[in-house]
Amino acid sequence: MSAVTNATTKAGSPRKAEQPERAALSASAADDDRDLASETWSLLQRVTFSQRPRWIAAIREHDLVPPHWIALQALDEPKPMGELAKLLACDSSNVTWITDRLEERGLVERRPAEHDRRVKLLVLTPKGRRLRAQLEARLAEPPPPITALSPEDQRALRDILRRAAQRLDGPQSSNSA
Repeated sequence: MSAVTNATTKAGSPRKAEQPERAALSASAADDDRDLASETWSLLQRVTFSQRPRWIAAIREHDLVPPHWIALQALDEPKPMGELAKLLACDSSNVTWITDRLEERGLVERRPAEHDRRVKLLVLTPKGRRLRAQLEARLAEPPPPITALSPEDQRALRDILRRAAQRLDGPQSSNSA
């Protein structure tokens, strides 16, 4: 009998003795992939969170706090206040406070929804759009951990993050974290 015949059963599948070894290798590879993903995510968080003071300083220059900025970013199109509460993961009363502050400054306005006048839509005003664009441009300035990378590394990182960002709204996205 040849070595190939000895390695398989008559049905052509691996012998039962080899199956646990393959399962252990597969489990080990899965653990390595999880470790790799965890390390990658941890490093991405470290770089991102290191820039929190810069981010906070930029929005504070405009007398905003983080929930204000997040709301301005979320309002690409008119949104019901309840939807904004879900995006911010907060109670509707908090969205009322956020909206009141932004409305006082002329950055957003409440409008009744056409389909149901009881529903209030939040809409960015022209002033709100200008401020958002100004802050987006400021915050898009790359920090030293990124500018210190070679152009090739920056391009590779951008391409990888772009692919990850494309999955945010796709079937593989996860809101649990």
